[in-house]
Amino acid sequence: MTTESLKDTIKRELPTWLREDPAFRTYVLELTRDEYADRKETGDRFYELLGELRRDREKQERKWEANQAELKRMREEEAQKWEANQAELKLMREEQARKWEENQAELKLMREEQARKWEANQAELQRMREEQAQKWEQQNRRWDENQAERRRLWDENRAEQRRLWEESRADSNRRWDENQEELKRLHNEIMAQAQKFDRGIGALGSRWGLQSEKAFRDALAAILEQSFDVQVVNVTDYDDSGEVFGRPDQIELDVIIKNGLLLICELKSSIDKAGMYIFERKARFYERRHERKANRLIVISPMIDARARKVGERLGIEMYGDSTEVEAV
Repeated sequence: MTTESLKDTIKRELPTWLREDPAFRTYVLELTRDEYADRKETGDRFYELLGELRRDREKQERKWEANQAELKRMREEEAQKWEANQAELKLMREEQARKWEENQAELKLMREEQARKWEANQAELQRMREEQAQKWEQQNRRWDENQAERRRLWDENRAEQRRLWEESRADSNRRWDENQEELKRLHNEIMAQAQKFDRGIGALGSRWGLQSEKAFRDALAAILEQSFDVQVVNVTDYDDSGEVFGRPDQIELDVIIKNGLLLICELKSSIDKAGMYIFERKARFYERRHERKANRLIVISPMIDARARKVGERLGIEMYGDSTEVEAV
């Protein structure tokens, strides 16, 4: 039997021998005692392990107590911080309340100041209305004086014509023709002044709602067409992007095109500073929309605000009080 086969046999039979043969089991135990601890040694090691576990537990308890003390200290510190924070928040709330009261007081002062300014503005408006009423009365008086002067001139002229007729028929015929031409010229000048005066009154009427703005515009446009043999075209476009009024809206302009020149006009009974800016934006909108540069920008209005006139001069806009004052187009 070889060594290997012997080892296999021992491994196979050893458990049975140990169970069934006490002497053999004792022999094996004595033979292998040095390879493991006996019961006494195992008990000693067990008690040592228990002592070590007890010492570890006591050490952990000391650590736990120290940790609880640290937690207590941290809680007390957090409580102190919380109280300090609450005190600071209270101060901030009091500061905010004080600032709120100061702001309310300042707002009250501002409202009172605005109320005073509004009252002053109302007084200024009332003064302007009274001044406009005085100007209106002056215009009426001048109109009556002009009519009386026209009648006086007419009466004097008729008397002069009768005297000349009686002196010499031939001379009278020649003088009559010359005088008729002069009368026609004077009459045309007087009528032109009267029409200009009527347009000024019409502008006041448009401003106070007695006459429509369209009727006034049509009158000015008719004079332009008669004086310069042009056609004033009312152009209506729609501003989709709102670049003129800040929102989409309809844009109206009066346009004159003659001999390749483009004139953009604004015919109104009155115009203020804002109206002058709006006209310039409408003109630039028309130029961009139709891709054509205007040769002249013209505003015709008998009532141009002084501030609007400064804006027009700065923007290169020609301004006239009446259609008859416009330079050749």
